[in-house]
Amino acid sequence: MKTVIIYHSYSGVTRGLAERVRDVSGGDLVEVRPRQPYSRLTAYTLGIIRARGGDRDPIEPSSIDVSTYDRIVLGTPVWAGRATPVVNGAVDALLGAEGRTAVLFATCGAQAGETFPTLRAALEAKGVRVIGEFAFTKKEIGDARKVAALNAAVTIPDGT
Repeated sequence: MKTVIIYHSYSGVTRGLAERVRDVSGGDLVEVRPRQPYSRLTAYTLGIIRARGGDRDPIEPSSIDVSTYDRIVLGTPVWAGRATPVVNGAVDALLGAEGRTAVLFATCGAQAGETFPTLRAALEAKGVRVIGEFAFTKKEIGDARKVAALNAAVTIPDGT
């Protein structure tokens, strides 16, 4: 099974988890970045406002062809209870996604809020079936059992 791990990481926490998934799955990493980077100030002001509104940032790469992959893994930090505008832009940028399965993960301070329902709806609109959702607080990033559960959802063909 061929896997792609698409993620945005502002502080490096989400990147670290994406790399752990890659190490187990052998998947390809695709880091998405905003065309106009956030500063510390704009991430906690403009970024949060844009996340609350479900906005999408223009990203690099501007398109992500997933037609040769079986499984999409999508990782995001949580800003104001939502996926970042960068990840929303990544979902819009997906090409060839119909018929794929996806596993979602989010890194957050306390809870994922509306992150998973909104990402699931956006992916389903592109013909993607979400088979797993995993939220990681700062303390849970090091939880070997929780990380193993994420990796199992990514690597087991039917996602169970």
